[in-house]
Amino acid sequence: MSKTNQPNAMAIIPARGGSKGIRLKNLREIGGKSLLGRAIESARSAAAVSDVVVSTDHEQIKAAALRYGARVIDRPADIAGDTASSESVLLHALANAESQPEITVFIQCTSPFIDPEDLDAAIAAVSSKRADVSFAAVADHGFHWGLDPQGEAVAVGHDKLHRPRRQDREPRFRETGAFYVMDTRGFREAGHRFFGKVRVHEVPAEHGIDIDTEADLLLAGLAVPATQEPIEVDAVITDFDGVHTPDTAYVDEHGTETVRVSRSDGMGVARLRAAGVKFLILSKEINPVVAARAAKLNVEVAHGIDNKAEYLARWLADESINPARVAYVGNDINDLGAMALVGWPITVADAQEDVHRAARYKLTRKGGHGAVRELAELVLAARTATKSSPSFTH
Repeated sequence: MSKTNQPNAMAIIPARGGSKGIRLKNLREIGGKSLLGRAIESARSAAAVSDVVVSTDHEQIKAAALRYGARVIDRPADIAGDTASSESVLLHALANAESQPEITVFIQCTSPFIDPEDLDAAIAAVSSKRADVSFAAVADHGFHWGLDPQGEAVAVGHDKLHRPRRQDREPRFRETGAFYVMDTRGFREAGHRFFGKVRVHEVPAEHGIDIDTEADLLLAGLAVPATQEPIEVDAVITDFDGVHTPDTAYVDEHGTETVRVSRSDGMGVARLRAAGVKFLILSKEINPVVAARAAKLNVEVAHGIDNKAEYLARWLADESINPARVAYVGNDINDLGAMALVGWPITVADAQEDVHRAARYKLTRKGGHGAVRELAELVLAARTATKSSPSFTH
């Protein structure tokens, strides 16, 4: 959608590095994308947002924000602590903006599911003067209770003797914290996010998830829908143990290890190579069986690699391959660094939970049981679809 003839709206995303509940929470991943990356992508995808700014005090967050295409404002220490208000961060960002936007969009990384269309609708409410502020909230039809000074339950917002059906009850609305859209001039004068005419922008309940604990991250990971995107890649990189094999080994009385592999995987690799997809096995293990399997598959191998991310970054640069068009298949925590470098971090079905949370796609097959073949078929299907798509000339 074109961004012409839209109001001048700046999205500001506060992302400090000092979260205590979850260390570097804003960089934790759900479905293969960090919370920060998800917030930036939602803002940049909104037609009415003309500028996306991240306010941070942390170099790693700054680098990640720049990779996702946001501008960065360095946050001073006096507004980077636990007690600093969100308003102080927003006002600092506005004071350091090259020009003042008509509308300020405050987005929080802790809400991983922000629909750009919701941002556009909330911005439209403010730009049309129907509201000075529009914020994300979910409807709540529940019966609410509080406690009196003696600790006894007290009905809040309803008559405890009257129990209407859910559909007959007027909803309350709970802030999700995902976004607040504000008239910039009114916000600067008020110094607070709620002023003037305030409107609720209702979002679906499933978009109301807020990340505060590890359990929230786990639940959000389960809520990520299975990707319908074609896996269009130019290279496939895989770990060995736990991907080409079950995460086990046979050891004889002489200490010699043997492993079980899948013939189906071998056919999948052969088909990828025939289609021109580069293939690399990248393993921490120093074991002749890794090299032997790679030789059998006629693919490149690097084993005995302690820092997979560092090796992969050099390999991609040497091969002139766009990381966004690379799939990496892993199963354990030593794969996380390499997975973070590529556009398609992928896990086998029996990967560790922490690794699943970093994946953009989860295979249905376990390591050593056809997982590589499953990925190969997905990659080849995407290539076939691309070739068969009609092209149009004007």
